[in-house]
Amino acid sequence: MAKISKKRKSALEKYDATLTFKLDEATSLVKQMAKAKFDETVDLVVRLGVDPRKANQMVRGSVSLPHGTGKDAKVLVLCNPDKESEATEAGADYVGLDEYVQKIKGGWTDIDVIICTPNVMGKVGALGRVLGPRGLMPNPKTGTVTMDVAKAVKDVKAGKIDFKVDKTGIIHTIVGKSSFSKEQLTDNAAELIKTIFKLKPVAQKGEYVKSIFISSSMGPSIRVDAKSI
Repeated sequence: MAKISKKRKSALEKYDATLTFKLDEATSLVKQMAKAKFDETVDLVVRLGVDPRKANQMVRGSVSLPHGTGKDAKVLVLCNPDKESEATEAGADYVGLDEYVQKIKGGWTDIDVIICTPNVMGKVGALGRVLGPRGLMPNPKTGTVTMDVAKAVKDVKAGKIDFKVDKTGIIHTIVGKSSFSKEQLTDNAAELIKTIFKLKPVAQKGEYVKSIFISSSMGPSIRVDAKSI
């Protein structure tokens, strides 16, 4: 049986794990229990009552977090030369096409977001096997396939994130850092949850949001009352 560390034991003593908390109470607890020596990432996990195997129940989208993610996302823009300066000036970390296509085919995925223009999707589409499983494949629905690459880059740098339900019906994504204030974490999490509610598939029946949990990198998960959003 794994031994519980002193920090984790202390954290678990701060709350009753069987209870469900209002969102602002949960974010307050997350901050209290984030005791690592680094700025812990705060994650939100939402379990949905959907069947992701059915196309009409797929839930995916993007949201601009009011206070950003606390992380400087590394952005790659795949485009033709006429768009390179626009992407670079907007703050993209990597810009190009054939060179990066080859790097990705070789296994390079040291980026957080990939943005591309529609006219290069023929080349980008061939990278699906590498990018798909990592959630990096550009998609028009999330604004990462666009001719306005400057806006797309600025949105990502400002805190826009993409999310997608996995094969088990769960959305797992970042909502900030433990150094954020309780109010900032609450605002970010609420914005994400509201967006997920708006994306409820018409074909989905029964309970849509089954559970919501929030936690820091090294802290325990705290159950959130969806009705408190």
